[in-house]
Amino acid sequence: MPSSSPEAKLAELGLTLPRLSRPVGTYVDAVRTGNLLFLAGKGPRNPDGSVPTGKVGRDVSTEVAYQHARQVGLMLLAAIKDAVGSLDRVRRVVKVLGMVNAIPEFTEQPKVINGCSDLFVQVFGERGQHARSAVGMGSLPGGITVEIEAIVEVE
Repeated sequence: MPSSSPEAKLAELGLTLPRLSRPVGTYVDAVRTGNLLFLAGKGPRNPDGSVPTGKVGRDVSTEVAYQHARQVGLMLLAAIKDAVGSLDRVRRVVKVLGMVNAIPEFTEQPKVINGCSDLFVQVFGERGQHARSAVGMGSLPGGITVEIEAIVEVE
């Protein structure tokens, strides 16, 4: 019988949460108001600490950018855990906004952001299903391929 605990599910999937780097600037990773946790946008980070850059549709394929979005999902999970102490306190992923640094002709933004959405459903089950926007951007900070922010309901 599969575990319903998101923390246990991460372990079952062989995933570990990355270490959060502190925001550069005067913002914070998460702001809680009532039962809603608003997460600042995060970008992907390679295991060696470098960040993937480039234009999706020219320098980076949809499939590789999907993996970048999955990495961002792990960063967002780390931010949730840092803010509330445990992923088990997440009642629902409410909304995801995914931004893809893409060439103007690129139209597969939803396929890219599925990397994050699929991870949330794997970890939280039905509670991970969310409303979402997936949009293309002319550029993103530092030339990163993907940036994602989220709103989650917590207890």
